[in-house]
Amino acid sequence: MNPIECWLARMISWTWAFYLIGALYIIGPVLAWVLGGLALLTLYLGPAVRSDLRATGPVPPVVWAWILSMGAMLVILWIGHIDWSLGLAQTVKSSIGWAKGWALMALLPLAGACLPIRRAPLIRAHCYLGLVTLHLLPLFLIAPHAGLPQLIFTSPLKIVGGPGPEYFSVFLYTMDPGTSMARWQFYVPWSPFAGLLGVTMILFAREDPARLWRRVGVAAGIAMILMSRSRMALVALPLCLLLPAIMPLILRSWAWAALSGVVASMAVFGATLVQFAQDGMAAFRTARADSSRVRDALQRIAEDRWQMDAFWFGHGIVHPGSHLIEYMPIGSHHTWFGLLFVKGLTGLIALLIPMLWQTALALLDAARGPRGRLPLGIMMVFAILSFGENIEIETYMFWPSLIVLGIHAREMQCGRTTA
Repeated sequence: MNPIECWLARMISWTWAFYLIGALYIIGPVLAWVLGGLALLTLYLGPAVRSDLRATGPVPPVVWAWILSMGAMLVILWIGHIDWSLGLAQTVKSSIGWAKGWALMALLPLAGACLPIRRAPLIRAHCYLGLVTLHLLPLFLIAPHAGLPQLIFTSPLKIVGGPGPEYFSVFLYTMDPGTSMARWQFYVPWSPFAGLLGVTMILFAREDPARLWRRVGVAAGIAMILMSRSRMALVALPLCLLLPAIMPLILRSWAWAALSGVVASMAVFGATLVQFAQDGMAAFRTARADSSRVRDALQRIAEDRWQMDAFWFGHGIVHPGSHLIEYMPIGSHHTWFGLLFVKGLTGLIALLIPMLWQTALALLDAARGPRGRLPLGIMMVFAILSFGENIEIETYMFWPSLIVLGIHAREMQCGRTTA
């Protein structure tokens, strides 16, 4: 490994250590800005940089799309604050929030595309992280039965500011108020977030050429999904594994013939399958009925307020919620409705363009061969995540995935895999 790869691999491997001191929310943005600055420096200096740190080539077009779109997010934020007269102090605070969230979705793909980073160190580091996670599972499983406290402590690092103290807190477990069952969030603030990180761990681990490490990473990812009790993760896992695997079939004539047969059979089995899907959706929603009710209410309120109050540039910030939505902020728990409420239609378009572009590249490459499987799986995780969470406040833990998107853009531009 070159120095950058070694550094990144250690950052992933030391995830639990950073969590135990409440530093993960700080590490992600700092890492992204350092890597982004280093990428710009290597592009500027060119051959003057030592050979193992030299820029690998020009910035790919899709990475430029991320940079321009995330820059537009900042401009839209300023316009929204001016429209609603939110004041200089709030504007500065929100701009810092942009630097710790949306900006990472431009800086990290830039680093992956321009710095000499390969996939292999990131993949193996996820397996190392999985090994540590597996060793901690007995403690987590015993904790609720042994009467151990849910919250261990909140780090004094919370003084740097963030979405809430839970980003700097160390938990053993939490109790679901709806089911009174224990849930585990591992090294992130809440359980659904942990479940989707478990999906990404599996996506990374299955790319490891060593069977033992591959099994370790997959086992840890499955444990995170099951113990988080995340419905999103349970849906995401089969989709993110199956679709990338079957994409090469679209170039096979026999696969299209088989598909035509399946479509024809819908005349016989279609009604049964529709009923089965409806029953599955009903079971999915009733599994945590209170959560589904609150999310639906948040989305309705955010959509109505967006259309009535701030169609183009949004409200600038999230707004406090009422008892009806359990005091959850309006503009949270859904990336797209959140964007409409906070940044209006222009903000939604600013995210939609690079996401569709990157997904199209991953779909195309996954159809050609295995190189596109991991990027496609990552984009599917992001898509599913966007319908249940605000993606920008979780980028600090998805930084390896965003780097891989940049690596993949570089690979498609230069026509070879940097494994």
